[in-house]
Amino acid sequence: MPRRLTTDYLLIDVSNSFVKLAFATKEKIGKTSRIATKKLTPAALRQVLRGHDIQAIVVSSVVPQRNRTIKAAAGSTRVVFLNCKLDLGVGVDYPKPRSIGADRLANAVAVTELYGVPAIVVDFGTAVTFDVVSAAGDYVGGVIAPGLEVMTNYLYQRTALLPKLSLREPPRAIGKTTRDAMMSGAIFGYRGLVREIVARVTGENFPRKKPRIIATGGYAQLIADKLPEIEAVHPNLTLEGLRIVANRNIGRKMAIR
Repeated sequence: MPRRLTTDYLLIDVSNSFVKLAFATKEKIGKTSRIATKKLTPAALRQVLRGHDIQAIVVSSVVPQRNRTIKAAAGSTRVVFLNCKLDLGVGVDYPKPRSIGADRLANAVAVTELYGVPAIVVDFGTAVTFDVVSAAGDYVGGVIAPGLEVMTNYLYQRTALLPKLSLREPPRAIGKTTRDAMMSGAIFGYRGLVREIVARVTGENFPRKKPRIIATGGYAQLIADKLPEIEAVHPNLTLEGLRIVANRNIGRKMAIR
């Protein structure tokens, strides 16, 4: 009989486009994998869980329809959905805390513990989100803009002649082909968007102490590479937030399923 693998958590970050998963101990995240969100089924998740003994499944989800899928696959395993009522290790200074995306809270938790405050997290997903943690350690809000792939796909879908892009660094600002011109507009234009929002958020909130600015998400490396304002790219920041929240909450007697 195959030996079962024992670890503490299965971490799941459900976004609109992809689901990112990783087994983790209390101290460290293991190898990550991802599947398209529409392919997350009870059968697919049971296959991931097969052969593993875990203490809990810890989830940040912005797709409520997939929450039932995770519960169905979990069986008797405890499921913790990240929300503002848990012990996060950060405060929440926001008028309607329940409206904050779970991934945004996870990013705030992770940046606070791993990098310190004040901080801005720039998460390059289906949307690009900017999440701000104050010098007092409170999540205070942020900015949401269309994601890079959403913008370029929109051009492709809504025009007769513009092609679909595979995004990469442009060789120069002026494109000599339609594809190069689109690439320049996408990458350089997007860097301008990020730079302007970071500058405004910093100017309005942190006139004295410069915030730590950390990037994560699918296109973080491509965009942040030429942005000196961003000091680090952490590809698994959201999962790190889930691990930290799990450590602060699992084992308590409160009902968190």
